[in-house]
Amino acid sequence: MSEADTSLWPFVVYFIAVLLLVATMLGLSYVLGQRRANKATNMPFESGVLSVGSPQIHMAVEFYLVAIFFVIFDLETVFIFAWAVAFFELGWEGFVAVIVFILILGVALVYELSTGALDWGLKTRTGKPQAVHHPEVQD
Repeated sequence: MSEADTSLWPFVVYFIAVLLLVATMLGLSYVLGQRRANKATNMPFESGVLSVGSPQIHMAVEFYLVAIFFVIFDLETVFIFAWAVAFFELGWEGFVAVIVFILILGVALVYELSTGALDWGLKTRTGKPQAVHHPEVQD
């Protein structure tokens, strides 16, 4: 048996153990689980309270934009922390790469600000006010 074969077998044992654990949990829940089904069992509830109304809520698209931007800029910090951990090993090349990375993200942030993507109350992305039509006023 070679060195590569002996270093692989713990992963195989771990994989088999995970499969056995999952199969055991599914099997026990099938054997010991409740078999009754009635109307109350199948009704959705949250915290013991029956739901009322539609589960679909209308949310402003700005909420999703800000959430996506948060994820993007939060991911930036993960890369910068990884760079900070390996700071001495990366040297000047790593420093220049992180500066370029931050500059690209800075340009993206300036672009978002200039297009109005982060303006919560403004409904148009051009920055120009929208023409309001009042039906009671005759043209």
